[in-house]
Formats: sequence, structure tokens, C-alpha cells
Amino acid sequence: MSLSSTIQALHHGLIVSCQAPSDSPLHDPLVIGAIAQAAVKRGAVAVRIDSPDHVQAVRQRVSVPIIGLWKQQFHGSDVYITPQFEQAQAIATAGADIIAIDATLRHRPDGTSVTDLIQRIHQELGRAVMADIDTIEAAIAAEQAGADLVGTTLYGYTAETRHCTPPGFDLLAAMVERLRVPVIGEGGISSPVMARQALQSGAYAIVVGTAITGIDQLVSAYQTEIQPLQPG
Repeated sequence: MSLSSTIQALHHGLIVSCQAPSDSPLHDPLVIGAIAQAAVKRGAVAVRIDSPDHVQAVRQRVSVPIIGLWKQQFHGSDVYITPQFEQAQAIATAGADIIAIDATLRHRPDGTSVTDLIQRIHQELGRAVMADIDTIEAAIAAEQAGADLVGTTLYGYTAETRHCTPPGFDLLAAMVERLRVPVIGEGGISSPVMARQALQSGAYAIVVGTAITGIDQLVSAYQTEIQPLQPG
């Protein structure tokens, strides 16, 4: 599938993020693969998957586009979504069609620019790039750097936006107005109504994670709410 047809396959569709905390029983390639397959069977046009092992397991079970990433923490930098080319290469080799990267304006662990990283992914891996951003300034910079897709993924999750609560519909609307590349609504979309709202606001596609696949987070949230009412 060409890069353009891969991106076209996402249009006005639901992308399901199939991830789990590292200490969860769900954090197993076979389980993540099954979750992804179930999502695709029910209509997801693509899935978003973290780490090479999980991407490889999912690739064996679905034929839809995989947006792959690899969360890695490095000292001295808050950038953790596919921060370096090495991570991008690993998830591309595992079977990802689109590489998601942190494209915020924060300091990167190896000092490499977003432009250089995107260029290498395009030239050496032949993959499309989804830029995860937090502000309109970062979104514009990501497009200028060559990103094929730009998502609202990190709105509310960076120091600059910590006062904001996802979903970032205002940011989404601003991106749709300012950018020429497809805009992906991601982060805090927790109901079908919100999904429809994001698409009606101009999102090319939407990503839903916790509200569909986040068993650990959802059970914890319910427990926090009801625990004061439980006996002894």
C-alpha cells in the first residue's frame, strides 16, 4: 500500500489505540494482538500500537494500517514517543505503516530536530509520519518539518498545556483552519458523541484509546469513585 493510500484509508474513520500499562496482564503481545483484531473486526480503520513486539504481534492479525510508536524515556528530556530514529526503525521493521513521533517544541534527547527525524523516516524507512503535538505552534512547525499527519495527542500532557483538559477541540479547530495536511483528533475522546463532534469539526480521523481498550485505567477510575462507599 502506498503512503497516500495508507493515509486515505484513515479518512473519517476510527483508529483504536491498543495499549496497556507495563504492569498490566494485558501488556502481552498476544493479548494486544487480540484486542487489535477485535477492534478491526468491529470497524476500526487502523490501530495505534506501542513497541516493536506489540506491532509485530498485531501485524500478524490485521491488514489495516498500523500507526506504530515506541515510548522510551531519556534523561534530560520529556520527549518519549519515538524520540529517536532507532525507535522509528525498529517499529517500521516490526510492521508499522505510519510512525508516530513526539513533535512538540520540547528539547529532544539527542538534539536531533523534528525535521531531520521526519526526513530520515521518509527517506530511509519509506514510512509516513504522524506528528503528536500539544499546541498550534507545534502543529504548524510539524507540518513545515514534513509531517504527513498531525494529531492533538499531547494536548494537556505537556508542561505548556497541563492546565488544559483533553479533548482539545479548540486546538483541533485551529489546526484544521491552519494546516494543509490531515489533522487527527486524539486524546480525551471518551464517547461516540465526542468522536462525531471531532469529525464534524474537521478531523480527518479520530483516535480512541482508554475509552475502548483501557481496562486498567477505567476500573481504577470506577474504584476511586466507589471505594468510599464500600464497607470497612
